[in-house]
Amino acid sequence: MSFNGIITAINNIVWSTPMIILCVGAGLFFTIRLGFPQIRHFGEMWKLLTGKEKSDNGVTPFQAFATTVGGRVGVGSIAGVATAICLGGPGAVFWMWVIALVGMATAFVESALGQAYKTKINGEYVGGPQYYIERALGKKWYGVLYAVAAFLALGILCPGAQTYSIVSSMKSAFGINVYIMGAIVCVLLALIIFGGVKRIGKTAQIIAPFMSVLFVLMALIIIVVNIRSLPAVIVLIFKSAFGAEKMFSGMIGASILWGVKRGIFSNEAGDGTGALVAAAAEGTHPAKQGLIQSLSIFITTIVIGSATAFMILLTGAYNVMDASGNFIVNNLPGVEYGILYTQEAINQSLPGGIGNAFVAISVLLFAFTSLMAFYYMAESNMSYIMPGSKAAKNFTRVVFLAATYYGVVNTGEMIWTCGDLGVGLMFWLNIIAILILSKQAVIILKDYEKQKKLGIDPVFDPAILGIDDKENIWNVNKTA
Repeated sequence: MSFNGIITAINNIVWSTPMIILCVGAGLFFTIRLGFPQIRHFGEMWKLLTGKEKSDNGVTPFQAFATTVGGRVGVGSIAGVATAICLGGPGAVFWMWVIALVGMATAFVESALGQAYKTKINGEYVGGPQYYIERALGKKWYGVLYAVAAFLALGILCPGAQTYSIVSSMKSAFGINVYIMGAIVCVLLALIIFGGVKRIGKTAQIIAPFMSVLFVLMALIIIVVNIRSLPAVIVLIFKSAFGAEKMFSGMIGASILWGVKRGIFSNEAGDGTGALVAAAAEGTHPAKQGLIQSLSIFITTIVIGSATAFMILLTGAYNVMDASGNFIVNNLPGVEYGILYTQEAINQSLPGGIGNAFVAISVLLFAFTSLMAFYYMAESNMSYIMPGSKAAKNFTRVVFLAATYYGVVNTGEMIWTCGDLGVGLMFWLNIIAILILSKQAVIILKDYEKQKKLGIDPVFDPAILGIDDKENIWNVNKTA
């Protein structure tokens, strides 16, 4: 069997039916056990996002949010949505919404735990699944296993999908040679990642919000231009999701599978990446960053993902294939599924081929912030495996840049398969851990809510989770 065949076979096992059940089931479990925090505290999430915390030991809450959004939006919320529609039909969009809504609770749990059990290395906050697995579960070997899987995923398997989307969209829009564009991306990326987490956070807080707002505004323009078709598209999404649309009646399974797969790839709720970034943020209580990271799921999938979906479906700029590769819908003959669907959607609604340029620049900036986030998280996991090793850090940089450039020469299908495999490996290991640690998440949220009811700005006492705060990370006397 070829290398590509082996990767595909492993990916099919990882993304089998149990994975879908576990993903949706865990999200529902956390939602119910925490009392629907994504609904009750939705307003609070926005208030916390504009907090004034500054940090000498990591990043601000907003920088962590921006880094996470930048890392999650990337190709997942643009090219990923187009891929879901092609392989799962319009109904896949509904299942992306479902996984995002329940995933907001999952994101709270993992990010709050990441904050609570963070530590400090070389003067900077670090944390994530590997740390709360070790410190809360007492399973160092499990923490190492997650760190290895996360390094493989974020440092090797996932970067190529971002690069592939960048170079393919830039070639389509401006005719730039893919090898040259790939080299430019790697050089710019090297300048950022050698600057550390602070430089990554500062860059992300500028790029991510600007491009998110601009992308949504473009989507609103497309929706207004095609407003008469909007009700029919909404009906199409819901009917297709449950097999009620005759054309897609045989795609219920594919609709759920690709909706969940691309939903997770889009927002990454449950794979632990949000916890890795959340742990680097300053804060007086873990629930704060948990709620902020929960909001990032809403932004990436419900807002950005829906914007992409409506642009594509309203303009008919998509194809749909069945499991055998036969076209059920073939509106764009010869066009590869992914980012090019979004470009064509804008081109069909606005004059002058503006879609090519707009989407290419959007993908460049979104995917670039994704690559920055991926690098930070890959380095965090390598530092856990080999703490204090400069050689390991340099190795991570070299491997990451090589994996990034590999996206130029790989095929689109295999790039997505590698990315799915990476996300799936992390998800399996992390979701089991946070299910076991759900009680700690409940304690964190209840403590936060109790203090809020008393009219005080919540401050975390690590003793409520039995954490021996030897490093004085949680100084109960500090204020937000």
